[in-house]
Amino acid sequence: MRKSVSTSVDWKTLAATLFPGGHTVVEQDNFLTGTAQVDGNTVTVIGTTGHAAIGVEIALMQAQAILATVRNFPQRAIVILVDTQGQRLRHRDEMLGINSYMAQLAKCIDLARRRQHKIVGLVYDQALSGGFITSGLMADACYALPQASIRVMGLAAMARITKVPEARLTELAKSNPVFAPGAVNYLHMGGIEAIWDADLAQQLILALNSANPQDQRSAAGLQRGGRSQAWTVTQAVIDHAGPP
Repeated sequence: MRKSVSTSVDWKTLAATLFPGGHTVVEQDNFLTGTAQVDGNTVTVIGTTGHAAIGVEIALMQAQAILATVRNFPQRAIVILVDTQGQRLRHRDEMLGINSYMAQLAKCIDLARRRQHKIVGLVYDQALSGGFITSGLMADACYALPQASIRVMGLAAMARITKVPEARLTELAKSNPVFAPGAVNYLHMGGIEAIWDADLAQQLILALNSANPQDQRSAAGLQRGGRSQAWTVTQAVIDHAGPP
């Protein structure tokens, strides 16, 4: 059995473990890009490291890498490695329209999925806010390592936005995964498909082989007890709208 990744994993250790067949992944200003061999096939690898704050530059580079794969290598699988603190909170990025750049990234991943590129995301360190929503959560399926820190919004920020006292949210987080951070809670909600803690290379092969472009997260959240209403509400909307 291949060696599993330790709790102090960095991207180079991760890449060596995920891709024992070899890879060309390199880092440029916290942006990861390259190719790798997985079960005898070449895959495109993109991602981030160093708890990257996603500004307009990284969002654009990720989108360009996705589009280049769609254009030049039809149906090639794509692996997204996630380590981000979310979008970069700078006046410059806001003025340049960081929301549009991140939306463009999400659209490019969606386009690749529609063009039958299998896409798997892996949170290997940290995944926060829009940096996660527009990358790993846009994949066919997203996975996480046991030590991964995942949250869309911290409880303090959530309290400011919702006007619900932080103490109340903290209490709710003890029993409701919707309010609580962490890989296990996102597994319960269906946001991630599984937590990898064994042979990562083999887990990746299985994930790519089973990748399904049909979004099953709401159904998984209902089945796992983490989201009781999302699937029901979605189906009610679909039934009401009728066929396209």
